[in-house]
Amino acid sequence: MLTYWARHARLPGGIADAVAIDVADGRIAAVTPGAVPRGEILGGLVLPGFANTHSHAFHRALRGRTHGDKGTFWTWRSGMYALADRLDPDSYHRLARAVYAEMALAGITCVGEFHYLHHQAGGRPYADPNAMGEALIQAAADAGVRITLLDTLYLSGGFGQPLEPAQQRFGDTGLEGWLDRVELLKPGAHARVGGAIHSVRAVPEEAIAAFACSTEGRPVHVHLSEQRAENDACRAEHGCTPAELLERCGLLGPDLTAVHATHLTERDIDLLARSGTGVSFCPTTERDLADGIGPARALADAGVPLSLGTDSNAVIDMFEEARALEMHERLVSEERGRFTADALHDAATGHTALGFTDAGRIEPGARADLVAVALDTPRTAGARPDGVLYAATAADVTDVVADGRHIVHEGRHRYIDAGAELREAIGELWQ
Repeated sequence: MLTYWARHARLPGGIADAVAIDVADGRIAAVTPGAVPRGEILGGLVLPGFANTHSHAFHRALRGRTHGDKGTFWTWRSGMYALADRLDPDSYHRLARAVYAEMALAGITCVGEFHYLHHQAGGRPYADPNAMGEALIQAAADAGVRITLLDTLYLSGGFGQPLEPAQQRFGDTGLEGWLDRVELLKPGAHARVGGAIHSVRAVPEEAIAAFACSTEGRPVHVHLSEQRAENDACRAEHGCTPAELLERCGLLGPDLTAVHATHLTERDIDLLARSGTGVSFCPTTERDLADGIGPARALADAGVPLSLGTDSNAVIDMFEEARALEMHERLVSEERGRFTADALHDAATGHTALGFTDAGRIEPGARADLVAVALDTPRTAGARPDGVLYAATAADVTDVVADGRHIVHEGRHRYIDAGAELREAIGELWQ
């Protein structure tokens, strides 16, 4: 038995003081507020571990490199394809382990990796057809975080279009080829294997319908209505919105998380709500790519579960993502208090979207994921514990425990020098 003592901790019932958290076999055995200090002391405010429900790890190498020209989402995508062409299993592992260490430093204890970079240039499989996915799974283990590998089906370059040359690495021979490859993945205890449809433009309707019958029991994600151009093209091809197409194909449901969901109709929102589908917002990336502001409050009012992701990893900071959910709504509505602090914390700890229903809470039986946030930094000094979400940044995280393992201590990752490894891994890619 290991005990952590928190000066303040966010429990399911709210903020409590002087909390002893007993941990055994990676899980919380007991939670005792009002306890005398004992065990390992975690200062400041202790939160449940964050869940990053949407990441493309390799996009981290684009940070600070895409703003020289005005461009569009589509020109940004071309640059992303050029980066993807430079990666192999070894370089991807080196990059991803540093990215996941950066996530750990930000309090993220589980990441959903939307993985479509499968094969060699030209689409030829590696000798191990899952070499790239296994590199990501190992990278997460190195960094001490959990991962849900959302292995992505990607079959076409647009509605009725073949894969472009730059997309050949993403594609499989078809749904059966994808299924055969995914079945070979053998994740460790820290990992889950889920599935994903890249988007309605990248998978034909009949394949989406067949996919929907092939992923029972797995968490499933899909990029949905990120760009107006996608909606327009879907209407031209199928006579309906992307959400309506997913409903027609039988993919909507409680195992599905729709990523972005930026440009939805009222009917789309109703379809997501009635089916139990969740939505992952990625506000920083959605700003960076000029996607627009999604209807977060309308979705929440309809009962749609919300979670948060860092997507392109232009910034890795779950405080920023959670605040943005509220601040974007303020800009749209010209009203404050669109989400409660509890609702924002729930979105930032949405492990259920990644298939880990036993995480995201500090209570007996839950996974021992703890994030200590300093209350005496230039950003947080003077803030009440219940207001830290509106003041803190990732730089204020001092300690992180994931599945009972203390992976960040006094602001440093215990096993990886994230800054040095990021600099080296990214530098190699741009030589």
